[in-house]
Amino acid sequence: MDGRKTVATWPLPERQMSDTDSIDIAQRRLALALDALEGAAERRREADRGEASLANQVHALGSDRARLASELDEATARARALEAASKDVAQRIDSAIATIRGVLEFGE
Repeated sequence: MDGRKTVATWPLPERQMSDTDSIDIAQRRLALALDALEGAAERRREADRGEASLANQVHALGSDRARLASELDEATARARALEAASKDVAQRIDSAIATIRGVLEFGE
């Protein structure tokens, strides 16, 4: 030997591969390829289901956001109306207090 490694090539030179061997090898390779394809298809289906679920969640969140924005607008408008009514009541109370003081001072 000259120190070099000998690399076996397919088919091995010592043995002639029969047609049956070639077909068996091709069938195994085909079966492996089909199994890999089936696995990839299943992973894709799972990913699609995940995407559909996420899309549904995004839609639900969008609906919730729109509803909450509407409720916030209504609450803000109500708070402004209550604030205006509160100012009006405070002015009326101040006016009533001034009137009562005037009557009391007049009576003394």
